[in-house]
Amino acid sequence: MDGTRLVAHANVKLAEARYAVNIRTGHHDLIGDEPVSGGGADAGPSPFGFVLAGLGACTAITLRMYAERKGWTITALTVGLEYFRDDDKFRVERVLHIEGALDEMQRARLADIAERTPVTLAIKAGAAINTKMV
Repeated sequence: MDGTRLVAHANVKLAEARYAVNIRTGHHDLIGDEPVSGGGADAGPSPFGFVLAGLGACTAITLRMYAERKGWTITALTVGLEYFRDDDKFRVERVLHIEGALDEMQRARLADIAERTPVTLAIKAGAAINTKMV
């Protein structure tokens, strides 16, 4: 075995509206669109909105899993994210709002773990994209 495994899959089809798309990932149906300012109808998140949603979901889930394994109490956790383009570079600003009985060392450890979640690492490393036309 070469270690390759399928992590996720999605199918995206153009919808009736100008830039709207129908997305099927797993057994979930979603709608994506461009904002009105980009010529869409804002019927769903933008492509970069989905990127941030995936990063935020991975961050929150990973931090909860880590805290549970350590027996740490988190009563609320919110991940705020913004995606910026600086000329030819992109950056994400991520803010963690964590409530619970945590000391400063535990908070620092959670911030460190956030930097190493699977989606964080994938975004930072980049990913090969192989495109085929059928």
